[in-house]
Amino acid sequence: MLVIISDVHLGDGTTASSISPTAFHLFSNRLRETAYYASFRTDGTYRPIEHIDLLLMGDILDPLHSTVWLDAVQPTALTYARPWTDTSNPNFSLKLAKTTQAIIIHNKESLDILRRCANGEVVFLPPANAHGQPDTASKERIAVKVHTYYMVGNHDWYYHLNGPIYDQIRKSIIDTLGLSNPPDIFPYEASEYPQLQELLRQYKVFVRHGDCFDKFNFNREMGRNHATLGDVFTMDVCNRYPLEVQARYKDRLSNGVIDSLRRLTNVRPALATPLWISGQLKRHAGSAELEKGLKNTWDDLCDQFLQLPFVREQDKAFQFDIVDALEIAIKISKRTSFQTINDVVMWLRNRMSEGERSFAEHALNEPEFLSGRARFVIYGHTHHHEIIPLDSDGEIPNEQSQLYINSGTWHSYFDLAIKDPSQQKFIPYQSLTYLTFYKDGERDGRLFETWSGAYA
Repeated sequence: MLVIISDVHLGDGTTASSISPTAFHLFSNRLRETAYYASFRTDGTYRPIEHIDLLLMGDILDPLHSTVWLDAVQPTALTYARPWTDTSNPNFSLKLAKTTQAIIIHNKESLDILRRCANGEVVFLPPANAHGQPDTASKERIAVKVHTYYMVGNHDWYYHLNGPIYDQIRKSIIDTLGLSNPPDIFPYEASEYPQLQELLRQYKVFVRHGDCFDKFNFNREMGRNHATLGDVFTMDVCNRYPLEVQARYKDRLSNGVIDSLRRLTNVRPALATPLWISGQLKRHAGSAELEKGLKNTWDDLCDQFLQLPFVREQDKAFQFDIVDALEIAIKISKRTSFQTINDVVMWLRNRMSEGERSFAEHALNEPEFLSGRARFVIYGHTHHHEIIPLDSDGEIPNEQSQLYINSGTWHSYFDLAIKDPSQQKFIPYQSLTYLTFYKDGERDGRLFETWSGAYA
Protein backbone atom coordinates (compact mmCIF):
# COMPACT_ATOMS: atom_id res chain seq x y z
CA MET A 1 0.00 0.00 0.00
CA LEU A 2 1.46 3.31 -1.18
CA VAL A 3 0.16 6.69 -0.02
CA ILE A 4 1.17 9.97 -1.70
CA ILE A 5 0.70 13.52 -0.41
CA SER A 6 2.27 16.78 -1.55
CA ASP A 7 2.19 20.55 -1.13
CA VAL A 8 1.60 20.65 2.61
CA HIS A 9 3.63 23.88 2.94
CA LEU A 10 4.38 23.76 6.65
CA GLY A 11 5.88 27.12 7.62
CA ASP A 12 7.36 28.66 10.74
CA GLY A 13 4.36 30.88 11.48
CA THR A 14 5.99 34.15 10.43
CA THR A 15 3.92 34.42 7.23
CA ALA A 16 0.97 32.36 5.97
CA SER A 17 -0.76 29.86 8.23
CA SER A 18 0.07 26.17 7.91
CA ILE A 19 -2.67 23.58 7.93
CA SER A 20 -3.61 22.68 11.50
CA PRO A 21 -2.61 19.48 13.35
CA THR A 22 -6.26 18.43 13.00
CA ALA A 23 -5.48 17.44 9.40
CA PHE A 24 -2.69 15.12 10.55
CA HIS A 25 -4.92 13.52 13.19
CA LEU A 26 -7.58 12.99 10.53
CA PHE A 27 -5.00 11.53 8.16
CA SER A 28 -3.68 9.10 10.79
CA ASN A 29 -7.21 7.86 11.46
CA ARG A 30 -7.82 7.32 7.75
CA LEU A 31 -4.46 5.55 7.48
CA ARG A 32 -5.53 3.04 10.14
CA GLU A 33 -8.82 2.41 8.39
CA THR A 34 -7.25 2.10 4.93
CA ALA A 35 -4.57 -0.29 6.18
CA TYR A 36 -7.26 -2.53 7.66
CA TYR A 37 -9.25 -2.77 4.43
CA ALA A 38 -6.07 -3.11 2.37
CA SER A 39 -5.42 -6.33 4.27
CA PHE A 40 -8.40 -8.01 2.57
CA ARG A 41 -7.09 -9.74 -0.55
CA THR A 42 -8.59 -10.67 -3.90
CA ASP A 43 -8.96 -14.32 -2.85
CA GLY A 44 -11.25 -13.27 0.00
CA THR A 45 -8.75 -13.83 2.78
CA TYR A 46 -7.50 -11.33 5.35
CA ARG A 47 -3.71 -11.00 5.59
CA PRO A 48 -2.44 -7.96 7.55
CA ILE A 49 -0.22 -5.79 5.37
CA GLU A 50 3.38 -5.73 6.55
CA HIS A 51 4.02 -2.01 6.18
CA ILE A 52 2.81 1.17 4.47
CA ASP A 53 4.85 3.23 2.03
CA LEU A 54 4.27 7.00 2.31
CA LEU A 55 5.73 9.41 -0.25
CA LEU A 56 5.95 13.10 0.63
CA MET A 57 6.09 14.44 -2.92
CA GLY A 58 7.53 17.95 -2.51
CA ASP A 59 6.76 21.24 -0.76
CA ILE A 60 6.20 19.56 2.59
CA LEU A 61 8.30 21.90 4.73
CA ASP A 62 8.32 25.46 3.37
CA PRO A 63 11.47 27.47 4.19
CA LEU A 64 10.51 30.05 1.57
CA HIS A 65 7.54 31.37 3.55
CA SER A 66 9.65 32.64 6.42
CA THR A 67 10.85 36.08 7.48
CA VAL A 68 13.96 34.57 9.10
CA TRP A 69 15.74 35.36 5.82
CA LEU A 70 14.84 39.07 6.13
CA ASP A 71 16.88 40.11 9.19
CA ALA A 72 19.15 42.06 6.82
CA VAL A 73 17.56 44.10 4.02
CA GLN A 74 20.61 45.49 2.22
CA PRO A 75 22.63 43.05 0.06
CA THR A 76 25.80 44.61 1.48
CA ALA A 77 24.97 43.61 5.07
CA LEU A 78 27.23 40.96 6.60
CA THR A 79 24.31 38.66 7.51
CA TYR A 80 22.42 39.13 4.25
CA ALA A 81 21.21 35.89 2.66
CA ARG A 82 18.28 35.01 0.46
CA PRO A 83 17.18 31.80 -1.31
CA TRP A 84 19.00 33.10 -4.41
CA THR A 85 22.29 33.78 -2.57
CA ASP A 86 25.29 31.63 -3.47
CA THR A 87 24.54 28.34 -1.71
CA SER A 88 28.20 28.03 -0.65
CA ASN A 89 27.80 31.21 1.40
CA PRO A 90 27.75 30.23 5.11
CA ASN A 91 24.91 32.69 5.70
CA PHE A 92 22.73 30.71 3.29
CA SER A 93 23.06 27.39 5.09
CA LEU A 94 22.74 29.15 8.46
CA LYS A 95 19.44 30.78 7.46
CA LEU A 96 18.16 27.51 6.04
CA ALA A 97 19.06 25.65 9.24
CA LYS A 98 17.39 28.30 11.42
CA THR A 99 14.27 28.34 9.27
CA THR A 100 14.05 24.55 9.22
CA GLN A 101 14.35 24.37 12.99
CA ALA A 102 11.68 27.04 13.38
CA ILE A 103 9.33 25.05 11.10
CA ILE A 104 9.94 21.89 13.11
CA ILE A 105 9.19 23.64 16.40
CA HIS A 106 6.11 25.45 15.05
CA ASN A 107 4.61 22.21 13.65
CA LYS A 108 5.70 19.85 16.41
CA GLU A 109 2.29 18.26 16.98
CA SER A 110 1.74 17.62 13.26
CA LEU A 111 5.23 16.24 12.61
CA ASP A 112 5.10 14.06 15.72
CA ILE A 113 2.18 12.21 14.13
CA LEU A 114 4.26 11.37 11.05
CA ARG A 115 7.16 10.20 13.23
CA ARG A 116 4.85 8.02 15.33
CA CYS A 117 3.43 6.50 12.14
CA ALA A 118 6.95 5.66 11.01
CA ASN A 119 7.74 4.07 14.37
CA GLY A 120 4.71 1.79 14.25
CA GLU A 121 2.90 3.65 17.03
CA VAL A 122 -0.25 4.62 15.11
CA VAL A 123 -1.48 1.84 12.82
CA PHE A 124 -2.40 -1.46 14.51
CA LEU A 125 -4.22 -4.37 12.90
CA PRO A 126 -5.87 -7.49 14.34
CA PRO A 127 -4.18 -10.77 13.42
CA ALA A 128 -5.76 -13.27 11.04
CA ASN A 129 -7.50 -16.29 12.49
CA ALA A 130 -7.27 -19.87 11.22
CA HIS A 131 -9.95 -19.14 8.61
CA GLY A 132 -8.08 -16.20 7.11
CA GLN A 133 -10.34 -13.58 8.66
CA PRO A 134 -9.66 -10.78 11.21
CA ASP A 135 -9.45 -12.12 14.74
CA THR A 136 -11.09 -9.10 16.36
CA ALA A 137 -11.52 -10.97 19.65
CA SER A 138 -7.77 -11.35 20.05
CA LYS A 139 -5.97 -8.94 22.34
CA GLU A 140 -2.96 -9.12 20.05
CA ARG A 141 -2.46 -6.26 17.62
CA ILE A 142 0.09 -6.07 14.82
CA ALA A 143 2.02 -2.79 14.58
CA VAL A 144 2.33 -1.58 11.00
CA LYS A 145 5.26 0.76 10.34
CA VAL A 146 5.13 3.50 7.74
CA HIS A 147 8.18 3.78 5.47
CA THR A 148 8.23 7.50 4.67
CA TYR A 149 10.18 9.06 1.80
CA TYR A 150 10.79 12.75 1.15
CA MET A 151 11.08 14.32 -2.33
CA VAL A 152 11.57 18.05 -2.89
CA GLY A 153 9.58 20.60 -4.90
CA ASN A 154 10.02 24.29 -5.61
CA HIS A 155 9.44 25.56 -2.05
CA ASP A 156 11.80 23.08 -0.38
CA TRP A 157 14.40 22.57 -3.13
CA TYR A 158 17.08 23.75 -0.70
CA TYR A 159 17.03 20.26 0.84
CA HIS A 160 18.29 18.92 -2.49
CA LEU A 161 21.65 20.70 -2.19
CA ASN A 162 24.84 18.68 -1.76
CA GLY A 163 27.35 18.95 1.06
CA PRO A 164 27.92 18.02 4.72
CA ILE A 165 26.12 21.08 6.10
CA TYR A 166 23.01 20.19 4.11
CA ASP A 167 23.33 16.56 5.21
CA GLN A 168 23.06 17.83 8.79
CA ILE A 169 19.92 19.80 7.98
CA ARG A 170 18.39 16.77 6.25
CA LYS A 171 19.32 14.61 9.24
CA SER A 172 17.27 16.85 11.52
CA ILE A 173 14.28 16.43 9.21
CA ILE A 174 14.79 12.66 9.03
CA ASP A 175 14.86 12.38 12.81
CA THR A 176 11.80 14.60 13.22
CA LEU A 177 9.60 12.85 10.64
CA GLY A 178 11.05 9.35 10.92
CA LEU A 179 12.03 9.29 7.26
CA SER A 180 13.55 6.34 5.43
CA ASN A 181 15.79 8.62 3.32
CA PRO A 182 19.54 8.61 3.89
CA PRO A 183 20.87 12.06 4.92
CA ASP A 184 22.49 12.70 1.55
CA ILE A 185 19.41 12.06 -0.63
CA PHE A 186 16.24 14.10 -0.72
CA PRO A 187 15.57 13.51 -4.42
CA TYR A 188 13.91 15.84 -6.89
CA GLU A 189 13.57 13.04 -9.45
CA ALA A 190 12.73 9.55 -8.23
CA SER A 191 15.56 8.24 -10.43
CA GLU A 192 18.04 9.91 -8.06
CA TYR A 193 17.01 7.42 -5.39
CA PRO A 194 16.99 3.89 -6.94
CA GLN A 195 15.28 2.31 -3.91
CA LEU A 196 12.39 4.75 -4.23
CA GLN A 197 12.19 4.36 -8.02
CA GLU A 198 11.98 0.58 -7.70
CA LEU A 199 9.28 0.91 -5.05
CA LEU A 200 7.18 3.16 -7.30
CA ARG A 201 7.56 0.77 -10.24
CA GLN A 202 6.12 -2.02 -8.11
CA TYR A 203 2.94 0.04 -7.97
CA LYS A 204 3.29 1.12 -11.64
CA VAL A 205 3.44 4.73 -10.48
CA PHE A 206 5.57 7.55 -11.89
CA VAL A 207 5.88 10.79 -9.92
CA ARG A 208 7.30 14.26 -10.25
CA HIS A 209 6.47 17.43 -8.34
CA GLY A 210 5.51 19.29 -11.52
CA ASP A 211 7.17 22.65 -10.94
CA CYS A 212 9.39 22.01 -13.97
CA PHE A 213 6.39 23.02 -16.11
CA ASP A 214 6.09 26.39 -14.35
CA LYS A 215 8.50 29.03 -15.71
CA PHE A 216 7.96 31.33 -12.73
CA ASN A 217 9.08 28.62 -10.30
CA PHE A 218 11.60 26.61 -12.32
CA ASN A 219 14.56 27.67 -14.45
CA ARG A 220 15.18 25.01 -17.09
CA GLU A 221 18.60 26.38 -17.94
CA MET A 222 19.87 26.28 -14.35
CA GLY A 223 18.02 23.26 -12.98
CA ARG A 224 16.45 22.59 -9.60
CA ASN A 225 19.41 23.55 -7.41
CA HIS A 226 18.85 27.22 -8.19
CA ALA A 227 16.38 29.90 -7.08
CA THR A 228 13.72 31.33 -9.38
CA LEU A 229 11.77 34.54 -9.87
CA GLY A 230 9.01 32.97 -7.81
CA ASP A 231 11.39 32.68 -4.86
CA VAL A 232 12.41 36.32 -5.18
CA PHE A 233 8.88 37.70 -5.50
CA THR A 234 7.61 35.63 -2.58
CA MET A 235 10.50 36.61 -0.33
CA ASP A 236 11.19 40.26 -1.14
CA VAL A 237 7.62 41.37 -1.88
CA CYS A 238 5.03 39.11 -0.24
CA ASN A 239 7.03 38.18 2.87
CA ARG A 240 8.46 41.69 3.30
CA TYR A 241 5.24 43.62 2.84
CA PRO A 242 3.74 43.01 6.32
CA LEU A 243 7.10 43.82 7.92
CA GLU A 244 7.45 47.08 5.97
CA VAL A 245 3.89 48.08 6.82
CA GLN A 246 4.55 47.39 10.48
CA ALA A 247 7.81 49.37 10.42
CA ARG A 248 6.30 52.41 8.68
CA TYR A 249 2.90 52.55 10.34
CA LYS A 250 3.21 50.61 13.59
CA ASP A 251 1.78 53.52 15.60
CA ARG A 252 -1.28 53.84 13.34
CA LEU A 253 -2.28 50.22 12.77
CA SER A 254 -3.58 47.46 14.99
CA ASN A 255 -1.98 44.03 15.07
CA GLY A 256 -5.04 42.80 13.18
CA VAL A 257 -4.05 44.33 9.87
CA ILE A 258 -0.48 43.03 10.14
CA ASP A 259 -1.71 39.51 10.86
CA SER A 260 -4.14 39.66 7.94
CA LEU A 261 -1.46 40.78 5.50
CA ARG A 262 0.70 37.82 6.50
CA ARG A 263 -1.98 35.57 4.97
CA LEU A 264 -1.37 36.74 1.39
CA THR A 265 -0.29 33.31 0.20
CA ASN A 266 -3.43 31.69 1.67
CA VAL A 267 -5.71 33.74 -0.59
CA ARG A 268 -7.54 31.85 -3.30
CA PRO A 269 -7.80 32.36 -6.24
CA ALA A 270 -4.46 34.10 -6.78
CA LEU A 271 -6.18 36.76 -8.90
CA ALA A 272 -8.04 37.82 -5.77
CA THR A 273 -4.88 38.86 -3.90
CA PRO A 274 -5.40 42.59 -4.65
CA LEU A 275 -8.96 42.25 -3.36
CA TRP A 276 -7.62 40.74 -0.14
CA ILE A 277 -5.06 43.52 0.34
CA SER A 278 -7.50 46.34 -0.36
CA GLY A 279 -10.21 44.71 1.71
CA GLN A 280 -7.91 44.43 4.71
CA LEU A 281 -6.70 48.00 4.29
CA LYS A 282 -10.22 49.37 4.06
CA ARG A 283 -11.20 47.38 7.12
CA HIS A 284 -8.22 48.44 9.21
CA ALA A 285 -6.64 51.61 7.78
CA GLY A 286 -9.33 54.03 8.91
CA SER A 287 -8.45 56.80 6.43
CA ALA A 288 -7.88 57.29 2.70
CA GLU A 289 -4.49 58.83 3.44
CA LEU A 290 -3.27 55.79 5.33
CA GLU A 291 -4.69 53.44 2.69
CA LYS A 292 -2.73 55.34 0.03
CA GLY A 293 0.44 55.08 2.12
CA LEU A 294 0.02 51.34 2.46
CA LYS A 295 -0.40 51.00 -1.28
CA ASN A 296 2.74 53.08 -1.81
CA THR A 297 4.60 50.63 0.43
CA TRP A 298 3.58 47.80 -1.88
CA ASP A 299 4.72 49.81 -4.92
CA ASP A 300 8.09 50.54 -3.31
CA LEU A 301 8.74 46.85 -2.69
CA CYS A 302 7.73 45.99 -6.26
CA ASP A 303 10.17 48.59 -7.62
CA GLN A 304 12.97 47.23 -5.44
CA PHE A 305 12.13 43.71 -6.59
CA LEU A 306 12.45 44.67 -10.25
CA GLN A 307 15.87 46.25 -9.64
CA LEU A 308 17.41 43.27 -7.85
CA PRO A 309 20.42 41.96 -9.82
CA PHE A 310 18.96 38.45 -9.80
CA VAL A 311 15.79 39.72 -11.51
CA ARG A 312 17.62 41.95 -14.02
CA GLU A 313 19.89 39.08 -15.02
CA GLN A 314 16.85 37.08 -16.14
CA ASP A 315 15.45 39.90 -18.28
CA LYS A 316 16.54 38.71 -21.72
CA ALA A 317 17.31 41.31 -24.38
CA PHE A 318 14.99 41.51 -27.39
CA GLN A 319 12.59 38.95 -25.91
CA PHE A 320 9.28 39.38 -24.16
CA ASP A 321 9.84 37.22 -21.12
CA ILE A 322 8.41 36.69 -17.65
CA VAL A 323 10.30 39.68 -16.23
CA ASP A 324 8.66 41.94 -18.83
CA ALA A 325 5.27 40.51 -17.90
CA LEU A 326 5.92 41.24 -14.23
CA GLU A 327 7.00 44.80 -15.03
CA ILE A 328 3.77 45.43 -16.91
CA ALA A 329 1.66 44.03 -14.08
CA ILE A 330 3.49 46.08 -11.46
CA LYS A 331 3.37 49.29 -13.51
CA ILE A 332 -0.36 48.87 -13.98
CA SER A 333 -0.66 48.43 -10.23
CA LYS A 334 1.53 51.46 -9.55
CA ARG A 335 -0.53 53.82 -11.70
CA THR A 336 -3.93 52.81 -10.43
CA SER A 337 -5.80 52.73 -7.18
CA PHE A 338 -6.62 49.53 -5.38
CA GLN A 339 -10.25 50.07 -6.40
CA THR A 340 -9.26 50.06 -10.08
CA ILE A 341 -7.30 46.85 -9.49
CA ASN A 342 -10.43 45.41 -7.86
CA ASP A 343 -12.44 46.20 -10.98
CA VAL A 344 -9.79 44.57 -13.21
CA VAL A 345 -9.74 41.45 -11.03
CA MET A 346 -13.51 41.18 -11.13
CA TRP A 347 -13.48 41.52 -14.93
CA LEU A 348 -10.86 38.77 -15.17
CA ARG A 349 -12.91 36.50 -12.92
CA ASN A 350 -15.90 36.95 -15.18
CA ARG A 351 -13.94 36.36 -18.41
CA MET A 352 -11.46 33.66 -17.41
CA SER A 353 -11.70 30.19 -15.94
CA GLU A 354 -10.81 30.04 -12.27
CA GLY A 355 -9.61 26.45 -12.44
CA GLU A 356 -5.88 26.00 -11.96
CA ARG A 357 -4.03 25.05 -15.11
CA SER A 358 -3.78 21.32 -15.62
CA PHE A 359 -0.42 19.67 -16.30
CA ALA A 360 -2.06 16.53 -17.71
CA GLU A 361 -0.80 17.18 -21.25
CA HIS A 362 2.81 16.89 -20.02
CA ALA A 363 2.12 13.40 -18.69
CA LEU A 364 1.71 12.20 -22.29
CA ASN A 365 5.42 12.84 -22.89
CA GLU A 366 6.77 10.98 -19.87
CA PRO A 367 8.97 8.01 -20.92
CA GLU A 368 7.41 5.86 -18.18
CA PHE A 369 3.98 6.53 -19.68
CA LEU A 370 5.09 5.95 -23.27
CA SER A 371 6.79 2.66 -22.38
CA GLY A 372 3.71 1.46 -20.49
CA ARG A 373 5.68 0.91 -17.28
CA ALA A 374 3.59 3.53 -15.48
CA ARG A 375 -0.14 3.04 -15.12
CA PHE A 376 -0.36 6.23 -13.07
CA VAL A 377 1.45 9.52 -13.70
CA ILE A 378 1.35 11.67 -10.57
CA TYR A 379 2.16 15.38 -10.37
CA GLY A 380 1.68 17.94 -7.61
CA HIS A 381 2.49 21.67 -7.51
CA THR A 382 -0.78 23.12 -8.86
CA HIS A 383 -2.74 22.41 -5.64
CA HIS A 384 -5.58 21.32 -7.96
CA HIS A 385 -6.58 17.68 -7.47
CA GLU A 386 -7.75 16.02 -10.67
CA ILE A 387 -7.95 12.63 -12.37
CA ILE A 388 -7.64 12.61 -16.16
CA PRO A 389 -7.64 9.49 -18.38
CA LEU A 390 -4.57 9.33 -20.61
CA ASP A 391 -4.97 6.09 -22.55
CA SER A 392 -6.77 2.72 -22.58
CA ASP A 393 -7.12 -0.28 -24.86
CA GLY A 394 -10.88 0.04 -24.43
CA GLU A 395 -11.37 -3.55 -23.29
CA ILE A 396 -9.90 -4.10 -19.84
CA PRO A 397 -9.65 -0.62 -18.28
CA ASN A 398 -8.53 -1.92 -14.87
CA GLU A 399 -5.44 -3.54 -16.36
CA GLN A 400 -4.55 -1.36 -19.34
CA SER A 401 -5.83 2.13 -18.57
CA GLN A 402 -3.36 4.90 -17.78
CA LEU A 403 -4.31 7.91 -15.70
CA TYR A 404 -2.91 11.31 -14.78
CA ILE A 405 -3.59 12.25 -11.16
CA ASN A 406 -2.70 15.48 -9.39
CA SER A 407 -2.07 15.10 -5.67
CA GLY A 408 -3.69 18.39 -4.69
CA THR A 409 -2.60 20.01 -1.45
CA TRP A 410 -2.89 20.24 2.31
CA HIS A 411 -3.42 23.93 2.78
CA SER A 412 -5.28 26.69 4.62
CA TYR A 413 -7.20 28.94 2.26
CA PHE A 414 -9.16 32.17 2.29
CA ASP A 415 -11.52 31.79 -0.66
CA LEU A 416 -13.31 34.73 -2.27
CA ALA A 417 -17.09 34.61 -1.84
CA ILE A 418 -18.88 34.81 -5.22
CA LYS A 419 -21.84 36.83 -3.92
CA ASP A 420 -20.84 40.43 -4.70
CA PRO A 421 -17.06 39.79 -4.70
CA SER A 422 -16.48 43.54 -4.78
CA GLN A 423 -17.35 43.46 -1.07
CA GLN A 424 -14.07 41.55 -0.62
CA LYS A 425 -15.44 38.81 1.61
CA PHE A 426 -13.39 35.67 2.12
CA ILE A 427 -14.24 32.36 3.76
CA PRO A 428 -11.47 30.37 5.50
CA TYR A 429 -11.22 26.59 5.19
CA GLN A 430 -8.62 23.86 5.02
CA SER A 431 -8.11 21.49 2.10
CA LEU A 432 -6.67 17.97 2.26
CA THR A 433 -5.96 15.41 -0.51
CA TYR A 434 -4.15 12.09 -0.50
CA LEU A 435 -3.73 9.24 -2.98
CA THR A 436 -3.50 5.51 -2.24
CA PHE A 437 -2.25 2.74 -4.53
CA TYR A 438 -2.43 -1.03 -4.03
CA LYS A 439 -0.59 -4.13 -5.25
CA ASP A 440 -0.56 -7.90 -4.70
CA GLY A 441 -4.33 -8.12 -4.46
CA GLU A 442 -4.60 -5.63 -1.58
CA ARG A 443 -7.96 -3.95 -0.96
CA ASP A 444 -9.86 -6.78 -2.71
CA GLY A 445 -7.86 -6.12 -5.87
CA ARG A 446 -8.55 -2.39 -6.05
CA LEU A 447 -5.83 -0.48 -7.92
CA PHE A 448 -6.09 2.97 -6.36
CA GLU A 449 -8.29 5.45 -4.56
CA THR A 450 -8.05 9.18 -3.95
CA TRP A 451 -9.59 11.30 -1.25
CA SER A 452 -9.95 15.07 -1.39
CA GLY A 453 -11.92 17.14 1.06
CA ALA A 454 -12.17 20.42 2.91
CA TYR A 455 -13.20 21.43 6.41
CA ALA A 456 -13.52 24.57 8.48
